[in-house]
Amino acid sequence: MSSKPDFDPKTLRRHVLHMAHSGNSVHIGCAFSLIEIVSVLYGSVMRYDITGPEMPDRDYLILSKGHGVMAVYAAYRELGWLEQEDLDRYFSDGSKLHGLCEASVPGLEICSGTLGHGLPIAVGIAYGLKRQGSDRVVYCIVGDGEMNEGPMWEAMLFASHHQLDNLVVIVDANGLQAMGTTGEIINLEPFAQKFESFGFSAIDCSGHDMELLQTALRPTPGKPHAVIARTVKGYGVSFMENKIEWHYLRLNPQLMESAMAELETPESRS
Repeated sequence: MSSKPDFDPKTLRRHVLHMAHSGNSVHIGCAFSLIEIVSVLYGSVMRYDITGPEMPDRDYLILSKGHGVMAVYAAYRELGWLEQEDLDRYFSDGSKLHGLCEASVPGLEICSGTLGHGLPIAVGIAYGLKRQGSDRVVYCIVGDGEMNEGPMWEAMLFASHHQLDNLVVIVDANGLQAMGTTGEIINLEPFAQKFESFGFSAIDCSGHDMELLQTALRPTPGKPHAVIARTVKGYGVSFMENKIEWHYLRLNPQLMESAMAELETPESRS
């Protein structure tokens, strides 16, 4: 099995900007909040073969928050699973890369974007793997606004009842959803205590601290595990950070130049 790449978050963010600009597309902010999470999952935590996304005994990544898919596409480019031409043609006629998560792209396990569906699917996969005696792990990324959906909590009850300790739920807790803050619309805090009351182990940590995520994302023996990853929508480009508008805004040439200028140098490695 080939070694995994050392993901540079700034490089992944540049890939996202390139896709969004090339396709005149949206959802930049919600992709940016996922970059460090995706980097750690593919950089060290998940089991897969870098030579291709469909290794039979791979771990699963279920992206329930399907509108953040550009973060995963950016990782796939670094892995060599996508070509530069794929990014160049993002969201264009005939492109295989769409604005939401599509199972037709190798490595993306489900179609998502209609929120509230990914976690129930992830729980079903984890349950099936348990019944098979497999040691594969299912990681599921959800949005904090998505947690408003009833099927999410039903899935959590099922996961706890069946002690699915091969399931890790990652809440991208950036505090913003489509029409406002999560606190204004339906305040579900404190997330960690709610997961614990449903029989999960839970940890609340920065979703941009890759060192912390290395430990936080590991499964917990005996019960399903949740990571409340505190993130910033639009993280990495100052004029996008914590701005709900960057769920919807598109890049013109001037904004593209300004955003790229903030991401010119690679992340330093200590």
